[in-house]
Amino acid sequence: MAITTSVICNSFKKQLFEGTHNFKSSGGNSFKLALYTNSAVLGKSTTSYTTDAQISNTGQYTAGGGALANGGTSVATNVAIVDFADRSFTGVTLTARGALIYNDTASGDPAVCVLNFGGDKTATSGTFTIQFPAFTTAAAILRIT
Repeated sequence: MAITTSVICNSFKKQLFEGTHNFKSSGGNSFKLALYTNSAVLGKSTTSYTTDAQISNTGQYTAGGGALANGGTSVATNVAIVDFADRSFTGVTLTARGALIYNDTASGDPAVCVLNFGGDKTATSGTFTIQFPAFTTAAAILRIT
């Protein structure tokens, strides 16, 4: 298994200071989620979207992954957070170990974060759903403290 942990990519941290990413829910960048097999090499050093070990086209899932609906940003108790709506792919037969969230608007499709599902997750002629954590300072998928 090469997706060892869920992590915010180091390149993303730098790009925040450079203004590469805009998470505004209206008028911001477009972000996508791509699914990967247990052969994928993804982690904190991942810098951009890659097709290596990505799940093959099946049902509603196609190369490049699926668009994420940005639920907005917030700051509370000195923590900035970002939210995405849960993402489902229907009519799929696949086994995924993890995912990559990346900025589909910015040049080079820069990586945001790697998600490790903690093991292979499978859907057979069904729906595969990525459920994001609650939009709170303790749980949101992206948090800066």
